Order: sequence, then C-alpha cells, then structure tokens
Amino acid sequence: MNTELYRRLFSNPTWDDQTLEAADEITSKIGRESLKLLTYPNQIEIVTAEQMLDAYSLIGLPTSYPHWKFGKDFVLNQNNYSKGRTALSYEMVINSNPCISYNMENNTTCMMVLVIAHACQGHNAFFANNYMFKDWTAADSIIDYMVFARDFILKCEEEVGHEEVERVLDAAHALMNHGVDKYRKPTKLSARQENERLKNLVNFKRQTYNELWRTVPKPRPIADGQFHRSFKFPEEPEENILYFIEKNAPTLPVWKREIIRIVRKVSQYFYPQGLTKVMNEGFATFVHYHIINEMYDKKLVDDNFMLEFIHSHSSVLYQPEYNSRYFSGLNPYTLGFNIFMDIKRICQNPTQEDKYWFPNLAGKDWLEEIHYAMQNFRDDSFILQYLSPKVIRDMKLFVVADNEDDDDYEVSAIHNERGYRKVRESLSNQYMREFYVPDIQVDRVDLHATSKLHLVHRVINERSLHNEEAKDTLEHIRYLWEFPVQLVSKNKLGINDKIFES
Repeated sequence: MNTELYRRLFSNPTWDDQTLEAADEITSKIGRESLKLLTYPNQIEIVTAEQMLDAYSLIGLPTSYPHWKFGKDFVLNQNNYSKGRTALSYEMVINSNPCISYNMENNTTCMMVLVIAHACQGHNAFFANNYMFKDWTAADSIIDYMVFARDFILKCEEEVGHEEVERVLDAAHALMNHGVDKYRKPTKLSARQENERLKNLVNFKRQTYNELWRTVPKPRPIADGQFHRSFKFPEEPEENILYFIEKNAPTLPVWKREIIRIVRKVSQYFYPQGLTKVMNEGFATFVHYHIINEMYDKKLVDDNFMLEFIHSHSSVLYQPEYNSRYFSGLNPYTLGFNIFMDIKRICQNPTQEDKYWFPNLAGKDWLEEIHYAMQNFRDDSFILQYLSPKVIRDMKLFVVADNEDDDDYEVSAIHNERGYRKVRESLSNQYMREFYVPDIQVDRVDLHATSKLHLVHRVINERSLHNEEAKDTLEHIRYLWEFPVQLVSKNKLGINDKIFES
C-alpha cells in the first residue's frame, strides 16, 4: 500500500480522476477486509447540480417513463435550490447491479471520499445483503426494465394519445402504495413442472386411494345460468389492488394492463426502501465512520481531512430537540447509527443492564452481529429487537399520548423498565407500513351480476380514513376497474364504520 500517495491525494482539497480511483480502491479494500462487506460492482457518476435535480425527480433512477409529475418535481426542487431554500444531497445511490452512485462535482476531496465510503460500500452492501432487497427487487434487471417501460409508454402515447395514457398513469400512481405484495405469492410453474406436478398427484391418489370414498354422496350439479351462492371471488382477500385490477378487470384493454403492471413493478422495487430507511442510512453511516477512521489510523489521511470529516459526520447526525423549531421527527441517520454502534458496544463491553436486556448479544463477535442485524431485519423489527435503554436515554426518547378527545398531551412513558419497553414498542409501530398506508384489500367481486368491486379497510392504530382522500382514491380505482366500486371501512370490532361508493 502506497501510504504517501494516498495521503498526498487525499490531503489536496481538489480531487481528480486519480483521487476517485484511489478512494474507491482503498474504501473497497477496507470494507472487504475489515468489515467483511459483500457488494455489487460500483459505478461512480460525477454529476452537476442540474443532473442531481433530474435524479431527484426520477427518484434516483437513471431513466424512466415520461409523466408530468417528474417534471413538476424537477421544477419545484430547482426553484427551492436556486432560491436557497434547500440544499442538494452530496450523493445518491441506486439499488442496481452494478450499484450506481451519483456524486456532486463540487464536493471536496474529503466529502468525495466520505460519500464513496457511505454509498459505494455502506448502501451497496445493504442493497446486496438485506433480505428485503434480495426477496423483493431484481438489481440485475431494473435498469433494462425501466428502458422497456419508457419505450412502451412512448409507443402507447403515439397510438392512443398522450392524454389517455397520462390519465391511466395518474390513476395508477395514485394507487402505488396499494400496488405492492407484502407477502410472497407462489411462483408460477413452467409447463414441464406443471406436468410433473400433475403426474405426481395422480400417482399419489393411486397409492392412497380408499374404497370408502365411493360411499360419499356426490354434490348436486349446478344448473346452467345459476351461480353457486357459496362461491366467492377472489377466494382470499387480495392486498395488491393494482395486481388484481391488472389481472381481473373485465374489459380493460391490454395496453392499460401493461401500464398498470409497469407502475406496480416500480412500486414493488421501492417497497423495501420505505421499510428500511433507518437501517439503510444507519448502516451506511456506520460503515463510512469505520472506514474513514481506519484510513486515519493507517495514516492515509491527515488531520485537516479528519477535521472536515468530523464536521460533516456530525452534521449528518444532528438531531434537533423535540421543542426546537427545526424538529421534524427523528433523524434516520442518527437513530440507525446509534443502534448499530450500540450493538458493537454491547458485544465488546456489556454492562449488567445490557446482559439483562440482551443476553444473547452480550460478549458476541460484534462484526457477526452487525451483519446479522443488517441482513435479517427491517426498521420496525430492527428497533423492536435492538433499541436499548442506553440509546433511549442518550437520545432522550419518551412517548407522548395524543388522544383526540383530550385537550392536553400526556407523557405516557419515561425512563424506567416499563417505559423503555413502551418507547421501543411505540417507536417500532411508527415504522410499520400500516402506520401510514391504510390496509385496504379486495374482498369480492359481484360476478355474473354488476361486476361491482368490493373493498374492505380495517382500522389499525386507530387511524381512520380521511373522507375526501378516500373518495378521490375510489375514483381512480373506478376508472381503472371500469365498473362500480364500494369501500367499507371496519372498526376494530369488525363493524362497518364508513361506506364509500363510486
């Protein structure tokens, strides 16, 4: 390792191509050898402010289909940036293979090294290893799929008109949160596998046949034109409304089904990111913190570099107090980083309190436990499993009960054993998807009659539907389904609370 070369490159505040190559090389080496990180290959893109704004509008994807919302977001972000109302991120990273990271061209050398360690090692490793991303996204194919989506929608605009395509996209975008599968559907079998399954089933029936079945009365046949009252479609509730419409809308043309499928696929791609914000940012911050400190220990960077790094790192972790005018909730970087650092502390230097709360963690190999946590949890379960009393005290967390019937707030959990458990549980609940996305499912369709679509909403966390928003959402569903739609909201007891019709 050429220590003098790295030190000379990183001590110069102005970077060049050689600096970037050195930063990628040394951060990858430390990440691989010291932190045992497994990552996708990196693709580092240096972008201007306008290009970063463009990436903002496309939610980080390098290409996407045309839609007015992307242009609106670009103009809004551009105006806020040009007027000094907001700053731009130093980097943006994409869950793809290779892992693409956008870095601002006006970053200093220190900031460039930091964001390469943060994104190209931390986020990259999280994308490649966390179960949510492994189960629900295809990093190898997302870029190619977005190229297909763009070309298909442009072709649709030529054939049926821009306005009609835009209306379908508007309705599908409004339902994106209801276009994801939270649980795996059985994979479809190939023709060969299906034949093999049927052959095995026939053999199984032959081997287990019992003459007693001959005595069972046969069901009465259903006369033509009659609908069996016990038949229900779908047999089980369907949580993915866009999927159900795409597959079952009676008169929907093929091109509309494909557009719905495209929006559904994009929504599914971003599904893990919404459930792992704290973990993803916390782990990436944890990684860049360890990589940069090891670079300093090996004398690859000087004191001036470290002073700038400490300033930037501290700014990322800044958490305003609850009564500050700048408070807008918990900083995901701070919460995630503190928990990961605490896992390491509990493994290395557990206290009696740690041994009581985390008996299976105290004294273990900290790197193995960090990897286990990173790979096997999402935000809600991560907080419920690993948020310790020490982190609760250090971050001064407490629970406030806000009952709509009361004029005052009540502090319902403080720093004692019962309070620690309630803080952890309450905070975990806030990161569950059901906390901000209503649980609405397809219940049944009136087949052979009106083709009316019946939806059911179940109240969770005492959060009822907003009347106007529910009606607007129903209109979008009605447009795509093309037949009447009813939404019934049920309370905790299963009693109808509200009914919406479209």
